[in-house]
Amino acid sequence: MQKLCLVFLFLFSNAVFAFAQNAHIKGKVFNRVNNDPVPFANIIVQGTAKGTTSDINGIYEIGDLQPGVYNLEVKYVGFKPALQFDIEVTNARSAIINIGLLEDSKTLEDVIVIASNFDKTDESPLSLRTLSATEIKRSPGGNRDISRVIRSLPGVASTPSFRNDIIIRGGSPGENRFYLDGIEVPTINHFQTQGASGGPVGLINVDLIQKVDFYSGAFPANRGNALSSVFEFTQKDGRNDKATANLIMGASDVGITLEGPIQENTTYLLSARRSYLQYLFSILGLPFLPTYNDFQAKVKHKFNKNHQLTILGIGAIDQFTLNEGAADQASSPEERDEINYILNQLPVNNQWNYAFGAKYEYFHKTGHITLVASRNALNNTAVKFANNDDSNPDNLLIDFQSRETENKFRFEDYRITETDFRINYGINYEYAHFFVNEFSRFANNFGPLQNDYVSDLYMNKWGLFAQVSKPFFDEKLMLSLGFRSDANDFNDEMRRLVEQFSPRFSASWNFAPSWSFNFNTGIYYQLPPYPLLGFRDSENGELVNRRNGVTYIRNRQIVGGFEYNANSNTKFTLESFYKQYSQYPFMLTDSISLANLGADFGVIGNAPATSTSEGRSYGIEFMAQQRLFKGFYGIAAFTWVRSAFEDKNGNLIPSAWDNRHLVSLTGGKKFKKDWEIGMRWLYSGAAPYTPYSLMETTRRSNWDVFGRGIPDFSRINDGRTSPFHQLDLRIDKKYFFNNWSLNVFLDIQNIYNHETNLRPFMDVVRDETGVPVISPDNADFYLPRLLRNTNGTILPTVGIIIEL
Repeated sequence: MQKLCLVFLFLFSNAVFAFAQNAHIKGKVFNRVNNDPVPFANIIVQGTAKGTTSDINGIYEIGDLQPGVYNLEVKYVGFKPALQFDIEVTNARSAIINIGLLEDSKTLEDVIVIASNFDKTDESPLSLRTLSATEIKRSPGGNRDISRVIRSLPGVASTPSFRNDIIIRGGSPGENRFYLDGIEVPTINHFQTQGASGGPVGLINVDLIQKVDFYSGAFPANRGNALSSVFEFTQKDGRNDKATANLIMGASDVGITLEGPIQENTTYLLSARRSYLQYLFSILGLPFLPTYNDFQAKVKHKFNKNHQLTILGIGAIDQFTLNEGAADQASSPEERDEINYILNQLPVNNQWNYAFGAKYEYFHKTGHITLVASRNALNNTAVKFANNDDSNPDNLLIDFQSRETENKFRFEDYRITETDFRINYGINYEYAHFFVNEFSRFANNFGPLQNDYVSDLYMNKWGLFAQVSKPFFDEKLMLSLGFRSDANDFNDEMRRLVEQFSPRFSASWNFAPSWSFNFNTGIYYQLPPYPLLGFRDSENGELVNRRNGVTYIRNRQIVGGFEYNANSNTKFTLESFYKQYSQYPFMLTDSISLANLGADFGVIGNAPATSTSEGRSYGIEFMAQQRLFKGFYGIAAFTWVRSAFEDKNGNLIPSAWDNRHLVSLTGGKKFKKDWEIGMRWLYSGAAPYTPYSLMETTRRSNWDVFGRGIPDFSRINDGRTSPFHQLDLRIDKKYFFNNWSLNVFLDIQNIYNHETNLRPFMDVVRDETGVPVISPDNADFYLPRLLRNTNGTILPTVGIIIEL
C-alpha cells in the first residue's frame, strides 16, 4: 500500500505542467425525433460567458477553453432546454458533442417554468437515472465498471464479494436486461452466472460509452423480459475529424481504444482489453486465477440526414483456473483450511460470449422507424473433480457444457401527431437454440443426487408492443399508456399472447415550478432461464419443465413519488415501490424459489420446477443528486427495502436479497491545477443465507465425495451475514499537453479494511496428517468444524490513462 502511494506521488512530482488554453467543443444540434438540424440554437458553457450559436446546418463550435470538464446549456425557441453534463475537453482533441432537442408544446404565452436538468421520459417519469461516461470513470471504488458504479444509486444493493451481482429493489440478479445502442446483449459481466447477470468484472468499456440510462421500474413497452431493471447503454459515435487513441493500464487489465473516420460519412470505434488478474491473485495467494479478454466495436454510416446504419459487436473470452498452491501461501492453519475449502468448491470454468447486430434508422418529418437484427451467444463449460484429483474418472463431480444462441429482429415506429400524441409501436421475433450436456453429482439435505443428460432445445418467440403518450395543460400533466405481449412455442402455457398481456400506465404532474408527482403501474413478464427450460429427465430424455407447465414469471408493480429540481443542477427524489411476484419457478429438488438464487458462480435453474412460487418486495427510496456545479458533485441515497418469497409450506420468508437498509454517500470536488478527489461510503444491511446441514455435510458417504457443506433447505434464509460497509477513495491528477494528455489516478477500495462475516464454511475436524476424524458417537459421520468465512480487504489501484 505504501509503495503504491509513493509511486503515485512520484508520478505527480515529476510531471511537466501545461497551461495551454486551446481546447474546443463542437458538434451538431438536432431534433431528437426526426434528426433535422436545429439552426441558430444558443449553446453556452455553464457558469461562463463563453458560448455560440449553431449555423444553418445545426453545427456549432466553442473554442479557447481551458482543458477540464464542463456542462453545456442549449436553448432554442420551440424546443425544451437541454443540459449536457460532464464534457471532458483536452488540447489534444476537440470534444464532439451532438445534442438532441425535443420540441416543446407549451404556448408562447406560458409563464416561466423551471425545467428539469435531468433526463425524464414520457413513459418513465420516475425510477430512471442517467450516468454520463465521466461520472462512471471518476466514481470512487467503481474501477470504471458500471455494475459497481450503480451501487451509488437508490435501490441497488452492494454485495460483500468480488462479484458484480446486480440486485435491484429486492429482486434477484436474474431479473435484469441490457441494451447497447438499442441492441440487446446477454451480459455485461465476465464469468457470468448462467441464468443470472452477475460476475466479478464488467465487460463494457466505458471509453466507448456516452451515457447509461438505468431503469429500476416503469419500463417502456419496447423493452420486455425484465422484472427489476433495464440498462440502456448509448455509445458515442466515432470521431469524424481525425483518428485518436486511448491507452489505459490499471491494476487488473490493460486496454486500448481507437476511433476515427473511415470515409466522409462513416466512423468507427474499436477497443480491446486483456487482464492480468491471474498474476495479482497468484501473488496474493487467492485460490482462483481469472483471465479475461474483451472486444468492442462500432461502425456507423450516415447515408444522409434521413438514413443511417449502425453495426456493432461485443464479445469476451474468460478462463477461470484454480490456484492449487494457494494454501501453501497461507499465513495460518485457519487460513490454509479456508483456502482448501474454497478450492474444493470451485470448478474450472471457461466462457465465451458475443453479441453483434445492425440497426437501421429512417427519419421522417414526424418521427423515425428503427429496424434491428442481432445475434448473441454464450458458451459455458465447467469441470470439477473431488479433491481436484482428475487422475481417477470416478472423482468427476461436474462436467457441464452449454451454449445459448439467440437470433433477434425488432421493428419500431415512433411518431408525433399534429395533436401531440407520441406513439411508439412495433413487433419482435426471436429464434433461440439452447444446448447442454450435463453430468453432475451433488447433494442436499434430502440425500445425494445426480444429473446426466443431453438437451437440444429450439424455440420461436414473438411479441408486439405499443405506447401512447400525451401532454395536457401546457405539459404540466403527462399521461402515458402502453402494453406489450410476448409468447413462445415452448409449451401451450406460453404460446398464447393474451396470457402474457402486459399493460402499463404512467403519469407525471408538475404541480408547481420545480416540483412534480410521478406515478407508474404495470404488469411485467420474464421468461425463465434456458437451463431450466432445457432440463431433461436423465432416464427418458423428456423436457421435465415442459411437462410441469412452467410459464413466464409475472410481476405487478406500482411506483409513486415526488421530485424536486433546483437551479443548481440538483435533484431530490422520494419514491415508494411495491412489487408482487407470481408464477416464479419453485425448484422441486431443493424446495426453494428460483428467486433466491443467482449470487454465486456456476449455473442456476438446471432442475425440475413448477411455476408456483410467489413473493413480494416493497420499500422507500430517497436520493439527493448534485451533478457537476462549481466543481462539486455527489449523490446521497437511502433505501429501505423488504423482500420475501414463499417456502415449501407457502409461508413468506425473507429472500436472499432482503438487506432492508441500503445507504450510499458519494461526493467529489475538482480543484485547481486539474486535481480531483472523490469518496464513496456504502452500506448494505445483513443479508439472509441458508445454513449448512450439519448431518448431511458430515455424513461420511457425502463428505468423502463432495468435501463441502450441503445446504439445509429446510431452513431457507434462516441465517444472516453481518452488515456490509466500506469507504472508497479516488484521487485523479490530469496533465494536458498540445498533442496528448495524461491522467494518473489512485483508487483505494475499502480504505479502512472492513471485513464482512458471511455464511460460515462447514468443514470436518482433521488429525495431524489432514485425515478427517470420525465421530466417536456414530461411525457414519465425521466430527464437524465451522470455518470463519469473511470478505473484505483494502484494495489499492494505481492507473494511467493516455489520450493521443
